[in-house]
Amino acid sequence: MSAWADTELKDRLGIRYPIVQAPMAGSSTPSLAIAVSEAGGLGSLGLAMHTQEALRKDCTTVSEATAAPYNANFFVHYEPVDDPERANNTRSLLAPYYRELGLGEVPDVVTPAPSFNETHLQAVLDLRPPVVSFHFGLPGDDAFKAIKAAGLFTLSSATNVAEARELEARGIDAVIAQGFEAGGHRGTFSEPYERGHVGTLALVPQIVDAVSIPVIAAGGIGDGRGIAAALALGASAVQLGTAFLTCPESAAHPIYRRELNEARDDQTRITHAFSGRPARGLENRYLREMTGHEGIYPDFPILNSLTGPLRKASAKQNNPDFLSLWSGQSAAMSRNLPASELIQLLVTETESVLERLATVR
Repeated sequence: MSAWADTELKDRLGIRYPIVQAPMAGSSTPSLAIAVSEAGGLGSLGLAMHTQEALRKDCTTVSEATAAPYNANFFVHYEPVDDPERANNTRSLLAPYYRELGLGEVPDVVTPAPSFNETHLQAVLDLRPPVVSFHFGLPGDDAFKAIKAAGLFTLSSATNVAEARELEARGIDAVIAQGFEAGGHRGTFSEPYERGHVGTLALVPQIVDAVSIPVIAAGGIGDGRGIAAALALGASAVQLGTAFLTCPESAAHPIYRRELNEARDDQTRITHAFSGRPARGLENRYLREMTGHEGIYPDFPILNSLTGPLRKASAKQNNPDFLSLWSGQSAAMSRNLPASELIQLLVTETESVLERLATVR
């Protein structure tokens, strides 16, 4: 094995290569997590939107299929504030789209996915996934201490140095430095979220210098060149999400895959318009027309549940206009490979880059 893979974090996680597949709620599957973990990386399940039954089923499927470690990921968002005026204004904005897609009226009552709670905690303690990760901060002290006491390895995302320091102070085992280039929801938990507008190249070394725990680089990394660069910046591992979306094991809709394969380098935007929280995705009609109304959107995940029927109908009609096409800035680098082959290609590419750099004088 090459020296680049001999990192403390790799050994602590029990993986062959310091490559983490991002959880990607809605697109990750047990099959993807299993394939990545079996290939030597760390496969992940995005469980934030799962019911308890689905959560337990997916974790059990992975643990029964492989002895390799995997990561169970949860959102830790603030409970939404009930604001009827914002909800009604948003329903008015969404109504034409509902009619266009034949959905009738925008629903009055929604049941948004809950933040990490006692039920999630009990599932984690029962199932004991080897790695537990969080987005949007960490759960309360009692819950987090219970997870640590169970001997589970913990990760969480930081989008700036202050967040990384806060996570370390709380006792996180490793921090994910989520650069501005990353796809999907920004992991920012400090306000305003613009404080997390730091690119991966600048963010990683600053977090490495600021904390004493391992740092996982994320955001815009799509091949071995990006992995080698992250390691050079001091990262102990990397996390890739967009790169795995076009793997056959992912749950990405065929239209989603097509859009990724046709993406340009300048095609992603950050928007609140799908979920109520800032997230990076490929630009489409809905994103263009709805971005700019941030002041009236209800809190996450209320808006996410209101736009859910639009996304589902759009997928059924093979129409990309209303899909949340979450993607990082590396979308144009997507490869259509099985996850195990992608892991091996990433390893080969990284080794090639490091060998070439070793000859530079």
